[in-house]
Amino acid sequence: MLVTTKGIVLHSLKYSETSIIVRIYTEARGLQSYLFKGIRNPKSKTKAGLFQPLTLLEVVANLKEKTSLHTSKEVRLFQPYISIPFDIRKISIALFINELLYKSIREEEANRELFDYLWKSCLLLDCSENSLNCFPLVFTAELTHFLGIHPQPEYSENKPVFNLNESQFQAVVPEKDAYVIPDHGKFFHSLITTPIENQSSLHFKPAVRRSLLDSLLLYYQIHLPGFKPMNSHHILHSVLA
Repeated sequence: MLVTTKGIVLHSLKYSETSIIVRIYTEARGLQSYLFKGIRNPKSKTKAGLFQPLTLLEVVANLKEKTSLHTSKEVRLFQPYISIPFDIRKISIALFINELLYKSIREEEANRELFDYLWKSCLLLDCSENSLNCFPLVFTAELTHFLGIHPQPEYSENKPVFNLNESQFQAVVPEKDAYVIPDHGKFFHSLITTPIENQSSLHFKPAVRRSLLDSLLLYYQIHLPGFKPMNSHHILHSVLA
């Protein structure tokens, strides 16, 4: 069956001397793997550089029900980025988001709400002229909504400690479970209740941002089976410091 769909590039790898396999999160079918034949041939009209992380594409492919690898008939750049390729801050955030999505999304079925959120966030990152210091934190926190693991945002002065294992605020520091330190509880609450459009309204010191992001990534490891430790956030901390 021939299907045309928008998609967001998450990962690519060499398949042969001239071909590549690309993992793309699509509007029509969720996470899909596509074989692009001849892309690495110098004479190919479509270049491998088209498949950079988070590139927004339109793919025409022959989807077969009994295989996880589909053959692309046509691919084109749907919407080019204006600023991301030329801004080191945005490049670093894009690479972080790409790694986060690649390690957390497993759905091979359509999820329009998740796709729309990812597409919107990529365009927002590209066009934003505001502070981006909290963009990766808010994105990571808001993504939990679509992954079914969103923290319970019931913070109060009587319950300032967020228990990462139990996914809730509580009165005292847990004896065995991981937690967000009490001094950062209010910040964590602001983080998990702020939409990506309003990320520039948050202002945390660099040490607080590092602590909150580390806590969020630990939260992912606790609640998403198979979620492996991240690497790109170390570079992110340096670039956004």
